[in-house]
Amino acid sequence: LGRRGWRVTAVAAAAPSGARAYSELPKELTPGPYPRTPAEWAAAAKKYNLRVEDYEPYPDDGMGYGDYPKLPDRSQQERDPYYNWDYTSHRRNHGEVVHWEFDMYLRSRVDTTPTMLPWHTMCKHLFGFLGFMLFMFGLGEMYPSYMPVGPKQYPYNNLYLEKGGDPSQEPPEVKNYEI
Repeated sequence: LGRRGWRVTAVAAAAPSGARAYSELPKELTPGPYPRTPAEWAAAAKKYNLRVEDYEPYPDDGMGYGDYPKLPDRSQQERDPYYNWDYTSHRRNHGEVVHWEFDMYLRSRVDTTPTMLPWHTMCKHLFGFLGFMLFMFGLGEMYPSYMPVGPKQYPYNNLYLEKGGDPSQEPPEVKNYEI
């Protein structure tokens, strides 16, 4: 194990086995075997507080979902914000079945709320704007525009003496404009 090996194994043993938000389900809510008969189907629906008509488990494809109900893939952002939820931050009630991928559908993660505009319309607007901006940048490169600049104005006859002018001669007339 080396010098720090026992510390690493102690921390790994003390840390929770999963990093999911609802990884520690109560024993009665952990998934059981996949229901095969109508009686097992009804018992599983009752276990998860669902009607038999609403209960549909995940397919038995060996992924280990067992009898856990397959809930619709909807984020918590879609749920009514004005309803008096038991847990307002998660927009859920006590005893309500939690989605298997609960940590993915939190309000700070994936938002499955339908958009107000169709996807193709949003893409047309985005790419139209980007195309227009590229056209304008190209036009600006072909025909550059600069702010008009006048000659620099200096005091004392345009710094005639400071720039090496002859003090015995009269400096040339400098016309400064006032704004």
